[in-house]
Amino acid sequence: MPIDPLAPPTLDHFADLHVDVGTPQVLGQGPGGLRRVVPILGGSATGAGWRARVLPGGSDFQLIVSDTLSILDARYGLETEAGDLIYVQNHAVRAAPAAVMAALLRGEPVDPASIYFRCTPHFETAAPALRWINERLFVGVGVRHPAQVVMRFFALN
Repeated sequence: MPIDPLAPPTLDHFADLHVDVGTPQVLGQGPGGLRRVVPILGGSATGAGWRARVLPGGSDFQLIVSDTLSILDARYGLETEAGDLIYVQNHAVRAAPAAVMAALLRGEPVDPASIYFRCTPHFETAAPALRWINERLFVGVGVRHPAQVVMRFFALN
């Protein structure tokens, strides 16, 4: 039976990430919304047969568009246990009712089920064993805790 090239893609689990974050730096209101930069302090990643650490020094560049919507652009690095380096750029949309979003932006714990947090991570690496991630699209889901972001990424097949 031939494979339908227009069939909906399937999802394969790629990795779970726990990204430790610092206190947001508020840059102020601009024409598109409130700008914040959240420092990435470290963390961990676990995939099928591999583990990595989140390198400190990255940032999550946030645009608070409205009282219910934030657009996120996180950029950081991973280093696998084998010493391979991976650059991550993760674009995300986070939406919630205004009261929930306000609590989240104040750094308070909120019910993750009340927040829509979806993302499209992009990976780059020179590592031969991981070269395939340069050639795939990924999607993910996330949960924001006061000092950590937990995400699960899937490869589109």
